[in-house]
Amino acid sequence: MSAAPDFAVMGWCPGALRPMMSGDGLVVRVRPLGGRLTAAQAAGIAAAARAYGNGLIDLSARGNVQLRGVTAASHPALIADLRGLGLIDADAQAEARRNLLVTPFADTSTDDLAAKLGKALADAPDLPGKFGFAVDTGTAPVMQDIAADIRLERAAEGGLILRCDGAGLGAPVSADDAPARAVALAQWFVDAGGVTDGRGRMAALIRRGVRPLGDLAGAVPPAKAVAAPGPGLVAQGALVGFAFGQMQAETLAALACLGDLRVTPWRMLLVEGLARMPDLEGLIVTANDPLRRVVACTGAPGCLQAHGPVRDLARRLAAKVPQGRVLHVSGCAKGCAHPAAADATLVATPQGFDLIRGGCAQDAADVKGLSETAILARGPF
Repeated sequence: MSAAPDFAVMGWCPGALRPMMSGDGLVVRVRPLGGRLTAAQAAGIAAAARAYGNGLIDLSARGNVQLRGVTAASHPALIADLRGLGLIDADAQAEARRNLLVTPFADTSTDDLAAKLGKALADAPDLPGKFGFAVDTGTAPVMQDIAADIRLERAAEGGLILRCDGAGLGAPVSADDAPARAVALAQWFVDAGGVTDGRGRMAALIRRGVRPLGDLAGAVPPAKAVAAPGPGLVAQGALVGFAFGQMQAETLAALACLGDLRVTPWRMLLVEGLARMPDLEGLIVTANDPLRRVVACTGAPGCLQAHGPVRDLARRLAAKVPQGRVLHVSGCAKGCAHPAAADATLVATPQGFDLIRGGCAQDAADVKGLSETAILARGPF
């Protein structure tokens, strides 16, 4: 028998209307419509982070923006400001349903499709808190490594497909019927037994050999995926990154002065229309920056479940990670910041750090109880 986990699985993600308590206060997650923030909205979020939180802003792997350090007393005023910016849903249930990720390289047709799907989700069945949708309908998918249970993608032949996460083929759809078909696929997931104890993911159902039939059946392969770009100039503007996906409110305010923003699932922001990279403190602007090779969660004291601080150690280890490899430093075995396998993973425990090679934070350790001194003395990761 395996040991009981030393962490709690919440089974849901924070929102703006339903924040989550952490070690530094409430985490308030804002879900931008279509993954976009106007300059005014971004400036407003920055001002709100300073006024009602601790000024720290995180970018999530779901393309959302999180304000930290909010209190129960400051939360109502924060929501009022965000509502004035058009960033708050009618209620917490509507907010939870709109778990929708849109490619940051969306054109007008993709934006329209995402908007229609967002409205259609009002008719979706009750789904697990982490169940999500992705609209990845550029010329080739760029978000296949990002968690999403139901995907709208471009087919290899050029049309649109609706694909279950974990399935190799998708069902052909049109721009007109895709939103309704996505909701129907979500209903199929529920009816097929995908929800257990209020939780469940599409890929797990697909691994059980369960497949949709009829006009939801997979028959068409998606276009070949392309790698997500790193920081740098792209056709739509400038992609900028942040160490561990976190910035100060002042950084977001400065970026808002440069243009409208798109929030990416790679913990980067795309500043629309820029023809050169911005020169601001706190940005990662090159793809080969060593900090892009390390992933670390909030750690202690910001996370109540973490067994110790992790980000300072991760920053100090970045130069030891060879190009093309990934080191994950996690405050506990839950591994929130990087659920997938990494080349090397360090997990904080009450006895020190456990080292896992080629696995994820919940896998068995290769070496247990390492001190920070021993870790820093090791060779390349």
